[in-house]
Amino acid sequence: MAKYFDVHPENPHTRTIHTVADSIRSGALIAYPTDSCYALGCKLGSRDGINRIRSIRHLDDRHHFTLMCQNFAQLGQFVHIDNDVFRAIKAATPGPYTFILPATKEVPRQMLHPKKKTVGVRIPDHVVTQALLADLGEPLLSSTLLLPDEDEPLTQGWEIKERLDHEVDAVVDSGDCGTELTTVVDFTGGGADITRRGSGDTTPFE
Repeated sequence: MAKYFDVHPENPHTRTIHTVADSIRSGALIAYPTDSCYALGCKLGSRDGINRIRSIRHLDDRHHFTLMCQNFAQLGQFVHIDNDVFRAIKAATPGPYTFILPATKEVPRQMLHPKKKTVGVRIPDHVVTQALLADLGEPLLSSTLLLPDEDEPLTQGWEIKERLDHEVDAVVDSGDCGTELTTVVDFTGGGADITRRGSGDTTPFE
């Protein structure tokens, strides 16, 4: 049965955040809010966490997992970024964007796209997510909480708890965070390729 944490969206309790971060460090799979939908998250490099996310969402090995990063400095440890891409991403973060970039050796192999050796990264503009990442001290391996055969992600913590009670270890509820997915920009082909238009403004990448 999943533990349930009711967290204020603008002033999260430090002790609660620390408890959730400790559970992640111990191998927990959580459902948590972001600035663009709820997501599933686990410790970086957790093979069990990746397998559980794949099982819940029915994902194959071509799925791009996302590294949810606290800031740009942290993001830069895990992906290769040239100067032009650096400026474009810097100007758009934090925000509801996922960027596909070549991964560094710091990224666990099981997270990588099997052929391209790329990974998704993003820096969220959400108080609770940022507090969790700050306590964790490293990126959170993540995937949008979009269940198989459903068109929209789950948006209510109580419903996530009800439906995934025996599939996740904890649910962090800080209220509705919308159903619109992130905008995905792929920088691996020599330019900015918008592969999904979501809640982020695409103008800077057109």
